[in-house]
Amino acid sequence: MFWHVPGLSAASPVDTILDKENFKLEDLLDEDEIIQECKALNTRLINFLRDKVQVELLLRYIVEETPEDAEKKRIFSRFPFIACEIFICEVDVILKTLVEDEDLMNLLFSFLKPDHPHGTLLAGYFGKVVICLMMRKTLPLMNYVKSHPEIVSQLVDLIGITSIMEVLIRLIGADETMYSSYADSMQWLDDIQVLEMIVDKFSSSDSAEVHANAAEILCAVTRYAPPALATKISSPSFVGRLFHHAFEDSRPKSVLVHSLSVCISLLDPKRLVSASYQAFRSQLSHGTLVTASPETVNGMLDSLGDLLKLLDVSSAENILPTTYGSLQPPLGKHRLKIVEFISVLLSIGSEVAEMRLIDLGAIKHVINLFFE
Repeated sequence: MFWHVPGLSAASPVDTILDKENFKLEDLLDEDEIIQECKALNTRLINFLRDKVQVELLLRYIVEETPEDAEKKRIFSRFPFIACEIFICEVDVILKTLVEDEDLMNLLFSFLKPDHPHGTLLAGYFGKVVICLMMRKTLPLMNYVKSHPEIVSQLVDLIGITSIMEVLIRLIGADETMYSSYADSMQWLDDIQVLEMIVDKFSSSDSAEVHANAAEILCAVTRYAPPALATKISSPSFVGRLFHHAFEDSRPKSVLVHSLSVCISLLDPKRLVSASYQAFRSQLSHGTLVTASPETVNGMLDSLGDLLKLLDVSSAENILPTTYGSLQPPLGKHRLKIVEFISVLLSIGSEVAEMRLIDLGAIKHVINLFFE
């Protein structure tokens, strides 16, 4: 047990290192109290870390993979975490050194390059640093991304990594402090067709994780979209693009499931997809709640007949053994999602939708699932 005696204070281990004539960044990163000292704004420490050379070394721990050498591996397993924590302490002068230097920003975003390894651990650190810059250095960060539009396509290509998906959600939704002052600030995202890039991942990838993350981003946009993107995502042509991918014969069922999730979100924007989106939405105070127009609903109804055909299980041969018997066939996520889609169509108060559901016998198809 230790007692604090007024008038007596032990020197910080960080200050002890800083007192040495020859010390390296690694000596500080190996000290347990460095994060605490950063948060306390230790002047000597901050003045050392704000130097471009030190910021570059910190970035390299975040964007470069662990070497094979055993000792270096030990160092690199700890130091990337510490480096990330230093950045997200949100020390203004350190972040300023980063965002005001083109070479340092190039180094940070080199993580996204196709020939670069994309481990989930480092991707998490990368995502935290970029989101920190979005929140604290919004304008210089967004100006950098606007001048390097390939960054957006690289983010979309890595959409299967959850931390990268979160960066993309915030990039599209951006930050209230910037976009409340710049009316046309999101137009550039529409100009580079970011929504089309995301929805086309349903066609170009077979990964269920990619499909799920693409849908989560699109659902986030439907619920709290910047004005420049709101019109596009609720347009009949965009919904048609979703259904086109969903009904492609070669696509896995996850494409249909997640395409319908986006349509459901357009019809009922109050539905929440995940806790991560709920936290994101709480950070924003500007945006447009998107609702599907009658034309968009009609576009969805055009595909309703094809969806109901997928509820027909009479010719299905797959069997799922269970402890209480065999399911032939199992209901499956795609049929469950179709039923959810039908229930939302019934709840939106559209007379056209109700009549179409009646004409196609949609409720009968759903009830038959209980007995087939």
